[in-house]
Amino acid sequence: MGRDSADDELQSLLDLDGERYVLDGGYWVKIDVERSDKTSRRPHGIKYSLTLHNADNERVIGFDNAHLVKPYRKKFSCTVTTYDHKHIKRTTSQYEFDSPSALLEDFWEAVTSYLLREGRSRK
Repeated sequence: MGRDSADDELQSLLDLDGERYVLDGGYWVKIDVERSDKTSRRPHGIKYSLTLHNADNERVIGFDNAHLVKPYRKKFSCTVTTYDHKHIKRTTSQYEFDSPSALLEDFWEAVTSYLLREGRSRK
């Protein structure tokens, strides 16, 4: 992927900052994205939060890098300290940030899967 393409991809994600989408069944999505300093914990230079909420305004899915996640560690392996993670209901797990477009794809895939399990659609 060329440098211009990567910049365009990042800008497309940044352009979604503040967007809200109303979905079927009272569900809604909130997207917040802003530039941040590039650090070892946020090497992509953005702070993001993509969330799905139910009709009671409870977050049921979230992809974000707002706080440190305690890493899962296998015996005799190194740990990776990252802020990137996802929430599915009350379960938090690490999320491997690959690119802005992959983040959006992974988030919408999780939303679609969740809504289908709940008997809803993503309309």
